[in-house]
Amino acid sequence: MATWVWIVVAVVIVAALLVVVASVVARRRRSQQLQERFGPEYDRTVDEQGRRSAHSELRDREKRHEQFDIRPLEPAEQEGYRIEWRDVQARFVDDPTLALGQADQLIMRVMRARGYPVEDFETRAADLSVDHPTLVENYREGHRLADEVEHGDERTETLRQAMQRFRSLFDELVEPSADEPTARDTVDDGTPAAEPSTTNSRTRT
Repeated sequence: MATWVWIVVAVVIVAALLVVVASVVARRRRSQQLQERFGPEYDRTVDEQGRRSAHSELRDREKRHEQFDIRPLEPAEQEGYRIEWRDVQARFVDDPTLALGQADQLIMRVMRARGYPVEDFETRAADLSVDHPTLVENYREGHRLADEVEHGDERTETLRQAMQRFRSLFDELVEPSADEPTARDTVDDGTPAAEPSTTNSRTRT
């Protein structure tokens, strides 16, 4: 075979290898970008769906999120929602189950005001995960605990944890910071200040 033919073959092989290497590097870079953006949500999605499906799912979330018109709340809106939260928190003293449901509804209203579509719970959680990949786990866990309460689990710890989870996300949605729960004094953070009597399910906050 002529020398020039071998040269052409070598060039083609090298070019093919370069394409493969570039593809691998691009995939790794994209994987790293997804990990950095979604944090624990990336790990959760990979565990549930596998790496390839998880990457596709998270990219779809990003594309969907690009269609949203997310905005911060005006100061007056922030204060209005904080007042509503205080009312819900006060109601938690006498009727924690009702208060948890109202807290969940209030979070949906804040999401809608910020510009997030409000659909089924899993879609809401997926949409939130793009901007709030850490706190969205609070939302999922709070929702799970609220479901347990709805199905009869009125233990103090379940009620307290559910309210805490909702409060962390509520704070971040009303006044976004660094996607971390807002530090509060124990009296103000939605945590019950006293344990309830064992004779009933009422819980204090």
